[in-house]
Amino acid sequence: MNVSNAVHKRTSIRQFTSQEVSAETLKELLTDASFAPSGGNVQPWRIYVVQGESMTRFKEFLTTQPPLDTPEYEIYPPGLIEPYRTNRFAVGEQMYATLGIEREDKKGRLTQMMRNADFFGAPAAIFCYLDRQMGPPQWSDCGMFLQTFMLLATEKGLATCAQEYWSVRHKAVSAFVGAPENEILFCGVAVGYADTTAPVNTLRSERMPLSEWVTFL
Repeated sequence: MNVSNAVHKRTSIRQFTSQEVSAETLKELLTDASFAPSGGNVQPWRIYVVQGESMTRFKEFLTTQPPLDTPEYEIYPPGLIEPYRTNRFAVGEQMYATLGIEREDKKGRLTQMMRNADFFGAPAAIFCYLDRQMGPPQWSDCGMFLQTFMLLATEKGLATCAQEYWSVRHKAVSAFVGAPENEILFCGVAVGYADTTAPVNTLRSERMPLSEWVTFL
């Protein structure tokens, strides 16, 4: 699989099979992803892995913790303007449509949202942290690391879902993984094998045409 194939094949998977992902595979993916660019070679990412027995313990631990925390950063800017607001709204509606969940079905939508806490059934996940002294350039570096990780996973036949949901469970995650106070949780990434029979996994989010966001001078 070449890079272009991986870019077009990668998508956010929201239903995984129970097939395990080995620690060796995760180590290989993380090692290769560490070659992602970072300004000054700072390499600001700090990664915690849950899989196998630790995934079981983590899910049990979550049941003893408060359901939601106040996030430590804004997931979306307040008063999101166009076209960004429409892009966000559209992909949400498309996802719920694949599941047959109507707009009026608030309980159904909440139930689907809370499936984030189960990693959508994925058997493994990583949590990405940064030192609190880091600024926007280093957060950008983490984005490049995560994209590299997800493309490498795609190459290996694995599926992923980046989850900023965990920013509203940051206290529980940090307590479980033992993250020090100077580290802030950015996101989690569910890792596993896609359930190819699940309707939700047919979703392919749309992209704006080049003419709407590129200016050639």
